[in-house]
Parts: sequence; structure tokens; C-alpha cells
Amino acid sequence: MVHQTHEPALQPPAPTGPRKPPGRARSWVSGHWAGLAACAVVVPLSFLVHLLVPSIPVMTTAVVLGILAANLPGTNTLVVGPWRKGLGFAGKKLMRAGIVLLGLKLSIVDVLELGWATFGVVVLIVLLAFGGTYLLGKAFRLPGDQPLLVATGFSICGASAIGAMSAVRRSKHEDTVIPVALVTLCGTLAIAVLPLLMGPLGLGPEAFGQWVGASVHDVGQVVATAQTAGASALAIAIVIKLTRVLTLAPMVAAAGIISRRNGKAGDDGLKLPPIVPGFIIGFVALVAVRSIFNVPVEVLEAATIVQDVVLAAALFGLGSAVRISQLFASKGASLLMALCSWALIAGLGYAGVLLLQL
Repeated sequence: MVHQTHEPALQPPAPTGPRKPPGRARSWVSGHWAGLAACAVVVPLSFLVHLLVPSIPVMTTAVVLGILAANLPGTNTLVVGPWRKGLGFAGKKLMRAGIVLLGLKLSIVDVLELGWATFGVVVLIVLLAFGGTYLLGKAFRLPGDQPLLVATGFSICGASAIGAMSAVRRSKHEDTVIPVALVTLCGTLAIAVLPLLMGPLGLGPEAFGQWVGASVHDVGQVVATAQTAGASALAIAIVIKLTRVLTLAPMVAAAGIISRRNGKAGDDGLKLPPIVPGFIIGFVALVAVRSIFNVPVEVLEAATIVQDVVLAAALFGLGSAVRISQLFASKGASLLMALCSWALIAGLGYAGVLLLQL
């Protein structure tokens, strides 16, 4: 009998290198899809509200819908349940993407055309508003990073600035959502009140545009407020507002330096926050691109749409973390402080307009 020998079957080579955990992507999708789907419903709805009522900015609607979702029976259980991870992702990651795209709105050339006097006055208003609001926050005993975040949002560019500052400070989530709600409420108040004061204060269209650009918080709120006085008011308001936005990068960088020097987040073994976060570097890079190159109008319009979409989703996510009871905690201290800050910034902006008219 002839014995046959069988060669062992060839085995596939063992995989080398790190292996991804099985089902990691599937797990991420299953945890986040519900919250992101809610954002996908709310964002078009926010655009529709703005289309029907142009005086209501998309971002304002998104925040308000987030707050309503967090506080109405039925949706509030979804917000803290299956929507939680997706909404958290939107409030953090999509906010940063929107800040990067905000850089394409800014051209250094437009800022320089204002003249050094106007530029200096705008920067002075930002610094005084920031310092004054921070001191108000401390005086009203707002907890944690809330005084810093409210000061950043009110003085620079609303919720986008709050998102940037909270990232470099690694602020607690509860310290971020209240400033976002406050800056939205007060910005909405500006849309209603400032046009009524144009006549009594004796402001022409261009002077009104300067006042709005120097004192209203969010870019969308600036547009909604200034357009009531015509195209010339809107044009100057946007340029001055974007000049305020230009201060975002140095403010965030300064906060990063201070955080590292104080050892924030480093004492407990966590990595120290970066001096300048990557998304701020991206923001500055796109400012440079817009300033140096002739970016096609179609690209700018497409970037604006994408920015509005991701920021609306981010603000819905942040708004969904706000509980109405939090706004009235400590006898409404945060609301009262925000109204005082709103009056301070409006006063500083008006003083700046008068100074420029000398």
C-alpha cells in the first residue's frame, strides 16, 4: 500500500500592524445616527423659518428649537437618551468646522479699507466689552468658565466665539450651553430693539450700520438688524462685524497660553490644551486665502451655505443641553448679567460711532 503524504494547507499570513476594533464604525453610527438625524430635520426647518421671516436668523431658530427640544415633554427624553451622542458630536465637532469656514468671510483688504481709526475703535470696543462683561460675570458670581465664555461671545462673534474659547479652555459642557443661550437671547433682543432706537438717537443709515456691526453679537443677527436701514447700513455693519471676528484668533491664542501657564487640565494627568487649536489655524488659513487670492463667488456662496448648515446643526446640539431652570438659577443672575452686558456693549458701540463722527 502506498502511503500518500499530504502537505499542510497553506495558512494566510498573520495580519501585521494594529487592528481596528471590530464594529467600531458600526458602533459609532448606531450611537450617533439618531441625534444627527434630528439635526438633519431641524436645519432645513431653521432655513424655512428664515425664508418665511427673514428677520429671524437661521442660527437663532436652531438654538431656540434645541432649547425647546430639551424642555418639552416627549422630546426631552429623546435629548438625554438616543439623541445625546449625536447632538454632542454636532455641538462640538460641527461647531469647529463652522468656525474654520467662517474664515472665508474675512478679507484683510476689506478691514484695511475701513481705515486705521475705525479699526482701532472697533478693537477698543471689543477689549472694553470683553473686560466689562467678564467683570460683570464675576460680580454676578457665574460659575466656572461662564464669565469668560459670555465675555467672548458677547464681545466677538456670538456662539462661534463661545465654541472656540470653550475648546481651548476645555470648559465643562454645562459652562458652555448657558452662554450660548444668553448670547442668542440678547442678540434676538437687539434685532427688535436697535432699529427702534435709530431715529431717537439721530443715526443715519451708515452710522446705524456702524453701531450694529460694533455691538450686535452674531453675524446673522447683525445682518437681520442692519438690513432694516438699507443696503449701505448692511454693508458697513458686516465689515465692522467681521473686523470684530478677526480678533477671535488672538483672543483664543491668549487663552491657550494662559491655560497652559496655569496648568489647566494638566494637573490631573490630561494633556495640556494647545496654544492655538487646529480649527483656529484653519480659520486663519482661510482668512489668508480670502485675502490673497481671488476666490470665485460660487465657492464663497457654497462655503457660506455649508457653514450655515454645520453651525445650525451645532447650535441645535448646544441648545438641546439648556434647561430653562438653569437660566433662572440664583434668581435669574445669568439673565440679569447678560442684559447688563448687552446694554454695556450697545453703549460702547454707540460711543464708538460718536467718536468716529468727530
